[in-house]
Amino acid sequence: MKKIQMVDLKSQYDKIATTVNTSIQEVLDTNTYINGPQVHQFQKALEDYLGVKHVIPCANGTDALQIAMMGLDLKPGDEVITADFTFAATVEVIALLQLTPVLVDVDLDNMNISLDRIKAAITPKTKAIVPVHLFGRSANMDAIMALGKEHNLYVIEDNAQAIGADFISASGTKTKVGTIGHVGATSFFPSKNLGCYGDGGAIFTNDDALAHIIRGIVNHGMYERYHHDVVGVNSRLDSIQAAVLNAKLPFLNDYNTARRNAAAKYNAALSAHSNIITPSFEANENNHVFHQYTLRIIDADRNGLMQYLLDKGIPCAIYYPIPLHSQKAYLDARYKEEDFPVTNQLVKEVISLPMHTELDDEQIQFITDSVLEFLNK
Repeated sequence: MKKIQMVDLKSQYDKIATTVNTSIQEVLDTNTYINGPQVHQFQKALEDYLGVKHVIPCANGTDALQIAMMGLDLKPGDEVITADFTFAATVEVIALLQLTPVLVDVDLDNMNISLDRIKAAITPKTKAIVPVHLFGRSANMDAIMALGKEHNLYVIEDNAQAIGADFISASGTKTKVGTIGHVGATSFFPSKNLGCYGDGGAIFTNDDALAHIIRGIVNHGMYERYHHDVVGVNSRLDSIQAAVLNAKLPFLNDYNTARRNAAAKYNAALSAHSNIITPSFEANENNHVFHQYTLRIIDADRNGLMQYLLDKGIPCAIYYPIPLHSQKAYLDARYKEEDFPVTNQLVKEVISLPMHTELDDEQIQFITDSVLEFLNK
């Protein structure tokens, strides 16, 4: 059996090596390392894929979130509501901009931000909601957009983990996540469903005026060289990373299908066990693209299972072991433990198994057999 990787980028690269190498060589031949034609090609191709008017590439996913908020002209002290159970970048940029982060709990069944908790957290100072499409599963954007409209709030989608996923509205309409809110942000970190070979990110919007502002922000506030019209940053997707993404974007649907197929096989092997809660998803829909495959282990030794798998050469991880409200950088007297019962439960239960495009049946069987061996001891 091939060695199991948490993310097998080498095997993925081997299948598209000629295309990737040719794309990179074009950059080297033309010496257009910043804002070269590859960046513009990728921007247009991703706009077409997502069905969004504007894609603005940038240097990484954290920058994408920060720049999206800068483009909305939020002011210090404005409150921004987001999920407690997610990676720190989501709240980090809120704090960096001297906005006031308001962390709220998530729903137990899908681990995405709780609508009831958002409603309870809205105050006259609230200006935006940041839903995170956690682990690749779309949040309930119908309800979130309705809530934003009711209270005149911006909706900023953190789509770092769910590129290519669909949100299926109550009417049956399918829309790519990241393109539904006022603005969306994503990451092209190598392990993402669409990843480059370094850092990269992008911002999405259908708002022409907002797109214009953001294009200035990513380039030192310039629309014309040495004319700085807005306060900006230096955050550009370099041409070599764009070349890699150009090579990989045509395969994104195939990559997401492979992840969903692997998830279905995991579920088939594990879902009947009384100590395991597997992630739910619709077999014929694309609402979950499995950036991570995350189980909940109940009434059993989650940490013992993790060590057992690692001892057998099976990589696994806990995303996320400490809630944001308990992180030293974000401690706040406003937060009470009783406000986060679901997050506090999840950090004790979750474990993520290997998930990538190259998992094969032999590996999945070995992984699932090992999980069941431990729990049945």
